[in-house]
Amino acid sequence: MNRVYNFNPGPAALPLEVLQQGQQDFVEYPSYGMSLMEMSHRSKAVEQLNEETQELLIQVLDLPKDYHVLFMGGGASTQFALTAMNFLKSGRVGSYILTGSFSEKAYAEAQTIGHVNIVASSKEHQWRILPQIKTLPLASHTAYVHMTTNNTIEGSQFHEIPDTEQIPLIGDMTSDILSRRMDWTRFAMFYAAAQKNLGPAGVTAVMIRDDLLRECNEHIPAVFKYTTYVQHKSLYNTPPVHSIYMMKLVLQWVMRQGGIAALEEQNERKAGLLYEAIDASHGFYQGIVDPSARSVMNVTWRMEDEHIAKRFVQEAERSGFAGLAGHRSVGGLRASIYNAVPLEACKALAAFMWDFQQRNG
Repeated sequence: MNRVYNFNPGPAALPLEVLQQGQQDFVEYPSYGMSLMEMSHRSKAVEQLNEETQELLIQVLDLPKDYHVLFMGGGASTQFALTAMNFLKSGRVGSYILTGSFSEKAYAEAQTIGHVNIVASSKEHQWRILPQIKTLPLASHTAYVHMTTNNTIEGSQFHEIPDTEQIPLIGDMTSDILSRRMDWTRFAMFYAAAQKNLGPAGVTAVMIRDDLLRECNEHIPAVFKYTTYVQHKSLYNTPPVHSIYMMKLVLQWVMRQGGIAALEEQNERKAGLLYEAIDASHGFYQGIVDPSARSVMNVTWRMEDEHIAKRFVQEAERSGFAGLAGHRSVGGLRASIYNAVPLEACKALAAFMWDFQQRNG
């Protein structure tokens, strides 16, 4: 087996043991004589899988009993629309914290549905810092506040969560869910597309609290209502069965690692290795975001000479490091170090960065 170190931003690295278990069960799901991919979503096996995976996610997150876990299709981009469709009623305003490309997309999507405003933004700083969010200018008719907790493209991450008091806080946690301990009760709803820390692409997990669920718009099609997915236990229509199965395997892997607390410690060590390599390079590698806003999931940097940066990516690929080119919209370099990226991968990359600098600095 000749697997590379995978630093892709999403779809991203999966634990090898999860892939191997999925491979083993793919053709014949244990005790059923057929693949899970072939089964009716009304079958006992799929219903049991769906329920067990929801319960596992509740357990891993240690969610209070007034939260529901939903499995939906369409990725986080669909949630940008559904959030506004469900909660942005006439006479209300949706408030957005803008910190990068994906939060801008969420805001733009909501603009097509109802009245929205921006209550904090770091766009004027080219997303290199995070805005102050301790006190937000929220109107009394605010329906919700939406934030993106980790900015995959820019490489920034909130290390504090605002207290919005009685106004529901909704979080897009696609790129940092399960990576650190959080006070989930700050959020009335949070969601994550699976393809970073939860599994392969195809399913989106939505965690929603009872009090916000009661505010859902009942005058939209059933397939768009969060209440529909609660009432039907995410089986209103055919779910992304195989993606849910792989999520179950990932959640079991998380438990074996020691849960979120153990992963958080490991993630901080991984990120520390790469940021140390950047900071000790005397400007050869240049961090993009302010150190106070650095992401533990997506490490971004630039190099003064674009030709040398291109050579870096090429040599890295030949040396077994995949996915280090920055997003096409911003350029630069990026190492996405989600939960499944092992510590040894970050040690090896840090060593490669030092060696490359010695040869090209």
